[in-house]
Amino acid sequence: MKVSAGRWHRRRHEILLMVSRRVAFLVPLLLLVTLGIFALATVSPYDPLDAYLGGLAGGMTHAQQVSLAATLHLDMPWYAAWWEWIKGIFSGDPGTSRAYQQPVIQVMHQRLPWTLLLGLTGLFISVFLAFVLGVRAGLHPNGWVDRAISVLATILQTIPPFVLALAALSIFALYLNWLPTGGLTWPGQETTLTSTIVHLILPGIVLGITQLPWLILSLRESILDVLASDAIRGARVRGIPYSRIISHHVIPTALPPFIALVGSRLPELVAGSVLVEAIFAWPGLGSALVRSAQSLDFPLLTFLTVAITVLVLAGNLLSDVLFVILDPRVDADA
Repeated sequence: MKVSAGRWHRRRHEILLMVSRRVAFLVPLLLLVTLGIFALATVSPYDPLDAYLGGLAGGMTHAQQVSLAATLHLDMPWYAAWWEWIKGIFSGDPGTSRAYQQPVIQVMHQRLPWTLLLGLTGLFISVFLAFVLGVRAGLHPNGWVDRAISVLATILQTIPPFVLALAALSIFALYLNWLPTGGLTWPGQETTLTSTIVHLILPGIVLGITQLPWLILSLRESILDVLASDAIRGARVRGIPYSRIISHHVIPTALPPFIALVGSRLPELVAGSVLVEAIFAWPGLGSALVRSAQSLDFPLLTFLTVAITVLVLAGNLLSDVLFVILDPRVDADA
């Protein structure tokens, strides 16, 4: 017991070091990301003032354009605008969104919960279905169910997320009229728990399916590798019940790589969320990111990019920590 406690103490120390290294790496990375966004403004073919006015800047005099650009701080060099934004972040004021005419913090406060709801729903659906189908295919290889699951996963791999979203919208919302086309509620009605759940079904399922193929095939292969290992063959020779081998050895051993893959797919989940939110008019950060990019709303665009980067890296870190905890063979320093 003392040895086990000592090993866990060392393991915990290794995990804390891994977390501290990732956090220390995060700060310069975020600075470079924000710097890159403002620097790209210099090569953008679009005029921020014209985007702010909806293409009507040509109807203003030059003096009016200069005055409005100064009011909106659009006349500053990109590096000066970046530095002003950084100072605002440290003072707790990341600026005002020109696209939404609201403080950036208020836009985040309104939209972040909806993005988390959609993202967690899609993640749960993909992980749950991948676990059920991957375990079924891995434990019964070469059967008709395994072949059907593999074919389905292969087909889904070839379909871009926006095509899948448009197809689901056309079939289940427009043609069959089973589910609403988008938003949080029906026109003219207040948002309720029931309306949110109903409107979440289609985008949540679509987002989950976009991540399903890789998770299914990965878990299937992990289970097949474990079943073919000497340890499992030895357990069967010793007469250990097959159900116990599966529940206590095969699945726990196959789970760590599966969890690591879930973490590595988070960037794709976020990218898919942006497309799904835009197609289904879901009022989250993804649709706000698209609108801020279209209107060259750099205060909001930069803050959203930073927030999404933090979410992705935090999810990756969480999956790596779980991977290290579940599999003692993995080196936390790697």
